[in-house]
Amino acid sequence: MSVYRELGSRPVINASGIYTDLGGAILSPTVWRAMTEANASFADIPDFLASSGRLVAGWLEVRAARIVPGASAGIVLGTAACLTHGDGEASERLPDVSGLARSDVLIQRRHRYKYDRLVRLPGARLVTVGDDSGTSAGAMAEAIGERTAAVLFPAHLDGTAGSVGLDETIELAQAGGVPVIVDAAYQVEPPSLMNTFTDRGADLVCFSAKYFRGPNSGGIVVGRADLIAAVSAVDFTRHESGPWLRFGRAFKLDRQVIVGTVVALREWLAMDHGERLASYTKRVDALVVGLAGVGGVSLEPTCFTMRETYEPEPVNALYVRLSGDPARSASKVDGLLRDGDPSIRAIVEPDGFAIVVETLDDADIPVVIDRLRVALGA
Repeated sequence: MSVYRELGSRPVINASGIYTDLGGAILSPTVWRAMTEANASFADIPDFLASSGRLVAGWLEVRAARIVPGASAGIVLGTAACLTHGDGEASERLPDVSGLARSDVLIQRRHRYKYDRLVRLPGARLVTVGDDSGTSAGAMAEAIGERTAAVLFPAHLDGTAGSVGLDETIELAQAGGVPVIVDAAYQVEPPSLMNTFTDRGADLVCFSAKYFRGPNSGGIVVGRADLIAAVSAVDFTRHESGPWLRFGRAFKLDRQVIVGTVVALREWLAMDHGERLASYTKRVDALVVGLAGVGGVSLEPTCFTMRETYEPEPVNALYVRLSGDPARSASKVDGLLRDGDPSIRAIVEPDGFAIVVETLDDADIPVVIDRLRVALGA
């Protein structure tokens, strides 16, 4: 990890999980070798994106797919595709949507979340449907009108009380001739989940590559062939050589990232996920053994979910619950872990902290144990 020090930064042992601010996921040797091989030669990027998209679509059993620089970019480009439907002149004018027949994107009140603002980047107007008491199917049906370009649906909020579910939303949108964009960034486990959204009728679905152990700056959009073609018509390719100045020029992809995203997905789909989960349990068990005898704590194997909640299983973390001793608060322990070298980043809670092991290497475990014992005064 000396390269970080050479560049003036401290390396981090990531005991928090897959987060963009910590660099995403660790790439497997297979993915890294493929990216290194891609680095040694050039590619016709428009052709490569088309061919890789066909491969991904076949693997996921969806109509069409396109590699994009992350799920967030997928939402932006997917929105632009729903605004322009492949019209190059309209794409060149974005985010100016004057003259476009449809430029509103709907979202339910209780589905408002950090990423809904992304639809505004290509110029769409984000329209909230419903009120603080929720959104009814009737309100959604009434909101879908001649100005509606798309409905944005965050998959992780499906089933939220006071909201219309995905299946009914799709039905209402289809009745109005409006596409549904699903943000399914981390909905990749089990892998069979990935094609269920299009099977249910979603028009565009966005995934982040980091959640299937791909590059932090990689992602995939899948869905209707005409809308994926419209995504390709607004992305960064042919900006210099084509007839239109592309809206998506800023969302550029390295050839290495395209390769890494595709190879990581192939590896994820073929992976023995039972074995992967068993490796997490083994690491948690090692933490429990290493922290045995530390007073004033309880050690609880748990699952830290991508929704940042805790479930009993599958185990991927150890919750270290602290006694009420103010001299050994979670924030103080966290400060000691963060301030060390390398810095250790855990999930801090009011009464303790979670050590997430899926982003740890086996070699990290003894380091984390030693640093924790010191921080806990053992």
